[in-house]
Amino acid sequence: MPLFHNQPYLRTLLLCAGILAAAALVFFRNSPPPLDDAVYMDASLPLDARVADLLARMTLEEKIGQMALVEKNSMPLHDVSKYGIGAVVSGGGGKPDENTPEGWRAMIDSFLAESKASRTGIPILYGVDANHGQGNVPGATIFPHQIGLGAARDASLVERIARATAEESRALGTSWIFSPSLDLPTDIRWGRVYEAFSSDAQVTMELGAAFVRGLENDPSLLATPKHFVGAGSMQWGSSSNKNFSIDQGATPADETALRAFYLPPFRSAIESGAEAIMMGLNSWGDAKVSASRYLITDVLKGELGFTGFVVSDWYGVYEISPNKHDSTVAAINAGVDMVMLPYEYKLFVRDVRHAVRRGDITQARVDDAAERILRVKFELGLFDGQLSAGGEIGTPAHRALAREAVARSLVVLKNDDVLPLPNNLRKIRVAGSAADNIGMQVGAWTVEWQGIDGNWLPGATSILAGIRAAASSTDVQYAKDGRFAEKDIADIGIAVVGEKPYAEGWGDNANPRLTDDDLAAIRNLQGSAREILVIIVSGRPLIITEELPNWDALIAAWLPGSEGAGVADILFGTATTTGELPLPWPRSIEQLPFDLAGFSKGGTPPLFPIGFGLPLTPER
Repeated sequence: MPLFHNQPYLRTLLLCAGILAAAALVFFRNSPPPLDDAVYMDASLPLDARVADLLARMTLEEKIGQMALVEKNSMPLHDVSKYGIGAVVSGGGGKPDENTPEGWRAMIDSFLAESKASRTGIPILYGVDANHGQGNVPGATIFPHQIGLGAARDASLVERIARATAEESRALGTSWIFSPSLDLPTDIRWGRVYEAFSSDAQVTMELGAAFVRGLENDPSLLATPKHFVGAGSMQWGSSSNKNFSIDQGATPADETALRAFYLPPFRSAIESGAEAIMMGLNSWGDAKVSASRYLITDVLKGELGFTGFVVSDWYGVYEISPNKHDSTVAAINAGVDMVMLPYEYKLFVRDVRHAVRRGDITQARVDDAAERILRVKFELGLFDGQLSAGGEIGTPAHRALAREAVARSLVVLKNDDVLPLPNNLRKIRVAGSAADNIGMQVGAWTVEWQGIDGNWLPGATSILAGIRAAASSTDVQYAKDGRFAEKDIADIGIAVVGEKPYAEGWGDNANPRLTDDDLAAIRNLQGSAREILVIIVSGRPLIITEELPNWDALIAAWLPGSEGAGVADILFGTATTTGELPLPWPRSIEQLPFDLAGFSKGGTPPLFPIGFGLPLTPER
C-alpha cells in the first residue's frame, strides 16, 4: 500500500513543507551577509578594496545607521551598536559629568567601544564644535573667534591656531570638528557674525583653507567647513524659526553671487583636503538648502568635485517640511549623506528603510551615502586604531599663540595721539562691563552653547588683569560704572564695553549697540580722565556714530578669548597690530544689509569701510 494513500493528508503535508521552505528562503535572504571571510579590517589592503568589502557585507539597516548623527544624551549606550550609529555629537554644552580631558576621553571611549561591538565593528565619529579653540572644557586655550582672525588677515596665524586646536581636541579624544565657518555676513543684526572670518570672499577663502590645513595636519581629525551655502546673506525678518529674525532665514537665490562669492571659499577648502561639509539652516530662495539637489548633488558634488560626505546641521533636515518622513526623503535624495537628527534615530532608521522599500529613496543613494562615510572613516584610520588621543590643553605655547592672535586681531578705528600709551603714566582708570569679565571676552561656544557671563574660566586673563600687569608701576583703578571716589583727574580712562555672550538666533538683534549702563560708564569716566580710550568687546560692529566724536581713541577687540593680556600688548606698545575691519562698520541700521562687495544701501558710505584699520607700532 502506498505511503501517502490519503490525498488530503498529502496535500496538507506538502503545503506545510512549502511554507517552511519559503520561510527559510526569506530568513537566509534577510540574514546579514557573513563576516567570516571579511577583509576590510586588513590595513595592508587598498582603501577601495576595504570599503567595497565592508559595504557588500552590510545590511540596509546598517547602512542607514551609518547615516545617523545622534546627540550623545538622547540614546542609551547600547543603541550605538544595536542601530550601528555612524556618529555621535556633543551639542552645545553636551559635556561629560566630569568636564575634564580625562572625563571626555572616558566618555568618548565608551561610545567608541560600543560601536566596535556592533556586528560589523564600524567605529563612530565623535563630533564637537570647536569654533575658537577646544572651548568645551575649562582650562583649554580660547582663541579669538573667527571674526577676530579675519581682522588679522594672516593665513599662517590661522593655520597655527587650527593646529593648536587639533592638539587640544586630541586631548579630549574627539575625531571630528565642526569648523571652520565660511559664511559671509552682510548684516550685523545676525547673531552669528562672529563665527565668520569676513564678508570678503577672498579673505574667507584664504583663511578657511588655512584652517582646514591646520586641523587636518592631524591625519585622524576631520574638519568640516560650514555652512553650505549662502549663510550670512539671509534677509531680516525671513527666519523660519519663530524665535529668531534672520538666523535660519532666506538667502536670495542669486546665481551670480553663488559663483562669485559663496562657492570660492568651499572650493578652496575642498582643495585643501576637506572631507566633510555641513549644510546650512538657511533657505536658498524658497527652499531649505538641505533639500536642494541642485546645490548639493549638482554643484557641490558635481561642479566642485567633492568626494567626502555631506552632513546636515542641528535638526536641519526636519526643518524642510512639517512631515518628518517627507523631510528625510527630500534631504537624502538631494544628496545629504549624514543627518544630524539629533534625537529621533529610531524614527530615522524606520523612515529611510520604509522609503527604500517603497522606492522613494533608491538603494543606490543609500549605498553612495554609506560609502562616502565609510571611506572617510578608513582614511582617518579609525578602523586601525590610529586615534592620537592624548596631549594637553591650555599649554604655555598655545596660550602664547592665543595672546599673539589677540594683539594681531585688534583694529584701531580712532587714535587722536593717544596710543600707544607711554610707560610713565601716573594713574589709569578703567571702567565698563567687559573690563573684568572673562565670559564676555570668550563669548559663546565656551563650555556652554550660549556662553557663561562672568569670571569663571580657569587660567584665563581678563583685559583688566592684562592692563594691571603691563602697567605694574602705575596706579590702575577700576570701577565698572566709571564712578571713582577720588576727585582728581587720571592720565587716561579706558572703557572696556561690549556685548554679553550669545549664540545663533538668540543673538539676532534689531539694533546692536552699547547698553545704557556701558554708555553711562563712559560718560562717568570722561569726568575723571584727561583722555578716553574705548575698547569694544563684541561679536560684530555696534552702532556708535553719535558717541564716537566724544572719544579720543577706539579699538575693536572683537571676542578675544582667554588671553586678555594681548590687548594690553597693543595699548602699551609691546606688540604691533595692523588689524583691518573684516566687514564694514555701519553708521546706522538703515544701511543694512551691505552687499557682498561691501556697499551699503543708498550709496551712503559706512562709518568705517571694510579693510579700514590704523596701524599701531611701538614708535609714537
